Amino acid sequence: MRTLAITQNITLDGAVEFLGDWFDPSAGSGGDDGGDMLAELHRQDSASDATLLGRRTFCDFRGFWPAQTDDATGITDYLNQVDKYVVSSTLTDPEWQNSTILSGDPVAEVAALKEQPGTDIVLTGSITLCHTLIAAGLVDEFRLFHHPVVQGAGRRLFPDGWNAEGLRLIDARSFGGGIVYTAHAPR
Repeated sequence: MRTLAITQNITLDGAVEFLGDWFDPSAGSGGDDGGDMLAELHRQDSASDATLLGRRTFCDFRGFWPAQTDDATGITDYLNQVDKYVVSSTLTDPEWQNSTILSGDPVAEVAALKEQPGTDIVLTGSITLCHTLIAAGLVDEFRLFHHPVVQGAGRRLFPDGWNAEGLRLIDARSFGGGIVYTAHAPR
């Protein structure tokens, strides 16, 4: 069975929704020189053959990443070639290469996707979809890049009432600019 990993940039106060300018997706680093963090992102990408997104995040990505012609981070190249799955009941044409629309029940669609041959499936952004899949118990790993900012508002990664006591730390490291990476898995 494939691993479903949620990868999120998160503030110290737990917000994953970007309400300010604390994260620059085109920088690909978040740190002073960013090389160590970019290397970690590439390591994770090399273990993944699918990206899972909700419709809004997919449309944001589709409107931003393919237009980045001078992207030295390699993120554009990766996103253009990786298999992308978008959960949407309204989207009919993804208009981005290697994209598949999952229009049925998200829990059933993602459970079936996890059963297919392949490597990691990475879900990023897509807070509503994250909440649905966390509540359904389908998430195998949480990969969090903690940014040293307090936003004071914004949606959180975990749905209200979800009990996170059953997580175990499986990896941790720090990067330039004060960003700390942690990875957790359910017990």
